[in-house]
Amino acid sequence: MKDIYVLGIESSCDETAASIVKNGREILSNVVNSQIDIHTLYGGVVPEIASRNHILNISEVVKMAIKEAKINMNDIDAVACTYGPGLVGALLVGLSYGKALSYALNKPLIGTNHIEGHIAANYITHKDLEPPFLCVMMSGGNTQIIHIKDYNKFEVLGKTRDDAVGEAFDKIARVVGLGYPGGPKIDELAKKGEANITLPKTHFDNLDFSFSGIKTAIINLYHKNPEINKADLCKSFEKTVAETLVENIKKAIEQTKINKIILAGGVSANSYIRKEFLSLENAKVYMPDLKLCTDNAAMIASAGYYNYISGKISDLTLNAEPDLKL
Repeated sequence: MKDIYVLGIESSCDETAASIVKNGREILSNVVNSQIDIHTLYGGVVPEIASRNHILNISEVVKMAIKEAKINMNDIDAVACTYGPGLVGALLVGLSYGKALSYALNKPLIGTNHIEGHIAANYITHKDLEPPFLCVMMSGGNTQIIHIKDYNKFEVLGKTRDDAVGEAFDKIARVVGLGYPGGPKIDELAKKGEANITLPKTHFDNLDFSFSGIKTAIINLYHKNPEINKADLCKSFEKTVAETLVENIKKAIEQTKINKIILAGGVSANSYIRKEFLSLENAKVYMPDLKLCTDNAAMIASAGYYNYISGKISDLTLNAEPDLKL
């Protein structure tokens, strides 16, 4: 059987990334140009600045990915690029470049959902992982429990009704003065703290989430008492969030009778949350390598591969969809 090489392109937020992945599972190159240093100056991602930097970086990043993979441009079988969800200007840069490359090389274009990419990061880390399983998606834009029925067949069982968990991490980090990016900074500081502050948890009779309450509670606590121990605050936040995520996945296991679980999205890099999920009883838990939790193009190439082999090809009229759903 012929090997299939997919070029993945990712530009949905503040990382310009390109990757070559073989047969959906083997990374040959994974180049990420991060804009963290630029956006740190503003305390968060500035969409216009992100788009401009994608334009400056994308050509070089793709060339580096080809070079590191030790293949030629013509060896690529398909071009997979993120077309949503994300920042519309940022998405358009990667999508436009991918469309131009697809046309110039006469190779299929595979429009890829960023959320599918985060799921597929697990296929790269765990070579034997196959659907069906349940996914806890936790990122800056999404918090969902998803039933992965097949490689490109999904059912969302529960989702956040307001803030995504990653959004709460970033906003809390900004308010208490930790800066951007919030996730890693809270994770680091929390290691020095104790979970000794009671914070609110939202309970629904289904599998939905809400993180606006805990975010507001922490912001109010900090404003009332700026001398509060930040490490304890961060640890208490992490613990409450982890409990909420774990409680819902337990309910999902009960409902579906599926006990194979994957974590996906940037927040799955959090050390406390990883530890809590690994201690889940009667469940087999998979999680991506840390470098594949945050945005990258290898995950897009992997998701693109499974769309490609099932015949899901896009045409050149494909447009960016900032609010794309799974």
